[in-house]
Amino acid sequence: MAGRIKDEDVTYIRDHSPIDDVVADYVQLKNAGGGQKKGLCPFHDEKSPSFHVTPSKGYFHCFGCQVGGDVIAFIMKLEHLTFTETVERLADRIGYTLRYEAGGVSTGPSINRSRLVAANTAASNFYQEQLQLPAAQHGRDFLTKRGFDRDAAKNFNVGYAPDEWDGLYKELKGKGFTDEELNLAGLVKEGSKGGMIDRYRNRLIWPVKDISGDVVGFGARKLASDEVDTGPKYLNSPETPVYKKNAILYGLDMAKKEIAKSRQVVIVEGYTDVMAAHLAGVTTAVATCGTAFGDEHIRIIRRLLMDADAFRGEVIFTFDGDAAGQKAALRAFEDDQKFVAQTFVAVEPNGMDPCELRQAHGDDAVRNLVARRVPLFEFAIKSVIANYDITAAEGRVNALNQVAPLIGRIRDASLRPEYVRLLAGWLGMEVDIVSTAVKRSGKPADAQSDKRVNLTDPVMVLEREVLKVKLQLPTMAHSWVDLEPAAFSFPLYAELRTLIDNQKEFSTQDLLEKCEGEDLKSLITELTVEPIRTDGEVSDRYITSIFARLREVALSRSIAEIKSTLQRLNPVENDAQYQEIFGQLVGMEAARRVQKELALGES
Repeated sequence: MAGRIKDEDVTYIRDHSPIDDVVADYVQLKNAGGGQKKGLCPFHDEKSPSFHVTPSKGYFHCFGCQVGGDVIAFIMKLEHLTFTETVERLADRIGYTLRYEAGGVSTGPSINRSRLVAANTAASNFYQEQLQLPAAQHGRDFLTKRGFDRDAAKNFNVGYAPDEWDGLYKELKGKGFTDEELNLAGLVKEGSKGGMIDRYRNRLIWPVKDISGDVVGFGARKLASDEVDTGPKYLNSPETPVYKKNAILYGLDMAKKEIAKSRQVVIVEGYTDVMAAHLAGVTTAVATCGTAFGDEHIRIIRRLLMDADAFRGEVIFTFDGDAAGQKAALRAFEDDQKFVAQTFVAVEPNGMDPCELRQAHGDDAVRNLVARRVPLFEFAIKSVIANYDITAAEGRVNALNQVAPLIGRIRDASLRPEYVRLLAGWLGMEVDIVSTAVKRSGKPADAQSDKRVNLTDPVMVLEREVLKVKLQLPTMAHSWVDLEPAAFSFPLYAELRTLIDNQKEFSTQDLLEKCEGEDLKSLITELTVEPIRTDGEVSDRYITSIFARLREVALSRSIAEIKSTLQRLNPVENDAQYQEIFGQLVGMEAARRVQKELALGES
């Protein structure tokens, strides 16, 4: 295995990978003024953007979950990659050839992300070529019967896995890929008689891409009868270092720009549904890859739907009209609480999915399906009511008891009274009775309290401003060396001051490499990207003022402690000690007056 990447190459990659460009592949960023950009954090759920990027400094920081760092740290955390894999991926992005130190010792498999993506891309090309051959006629017929012509297959890179044991394996081995790489990428597996065989045989193949457009996995639809192919109808890639099914949405690479532009996403159930929707003009459609729609999918979509300072947009689920579809809708109801969005359901009355609907009635029918969407809350509530005979008093009461907790769990308090009124009408009951039942069913859990430093405290704001100046404009922080030992009262601020003082010369990167605690690392990136609180450029006058104010506050704190000490001393019995401490007090009072004058005079 190659040795470690040369330090100068790591520096080059960091310096030539603009953090806002890289982050924009995952998060919709908006200009926030002062050279900053912001968006919804990719690392936690939030209603309004607290994720800031400062391109000039090359750092990001989320003021909600306290995650921060440089462009390498961003990709490492988001993609769950090692440091080396991340640098290699960024190098691929800018077309840079990395150099490695000689003499590296192998302690494990020599696998990196770029090789796995390259293997998947080569496999996708192979499958697409196979679809054009005579042996794939039944695959082309399958597509044609579902309304997809040659151009449609080409646009979605649909391919065909030949009915052979090792067709793909031989092709990729000839291109220099190792057994280890092909197995780790999920393209081949070990046969029952030994040796490697293709994972997919005689199946239509859909390449699955991540949000940036890299091929990371595949979905394969069987074409043979159940007697011939006893495998599942759809066979998806296994979990690999590049394919995490819970964090992948098929079609997102194509749909992401339109989702961000129109602030709408349509969730469908399969690969052909995505194709049908896009071809019908619903270009915001995406699908999960053989797994239920979950938290990671929600986080991805919410980041794309962010607009300005709030989360706005529509999330539209398409479900079958059967019991399974209703169950999926109720599950989505729970997920809606994480969206804080306008969430809808689009159900075709006859139970057809978008692909079947397009086949039967054309593109307009698919567009109309989406246009006729109904609010998810309404659909979920009516789905429950449908299980009861509401013409009878007992049925109405039972339905109310089942539905009341649903309304009680709606986190948007402004919606709950409206759905109480609607439910009263649907059940034919008095509003007061329904309202009482909803209140009795329980209240939504309170949001977690904020455990961070109290930034409404002027002293905490002042300490923070001084630290920001030291980190962002170190050459202008002339008065740093004059600060009192106890200038910073907040423990983490004091810890950062100690770390800075222990460095003869420092940069943000040096501090991040030398500090150990995650809280401290988070604080460093936070203060590095957070704007300094002043209108226009930061002047020497402003800096002198805030340093003087902080010294004045620190001196006042010390003066209070000395006065307390003097009160406990008997000046007769401890005259010498009393006079010494009193002299310190007089000196501090004089110093405080100087700092106060500086602060007031220069503000």
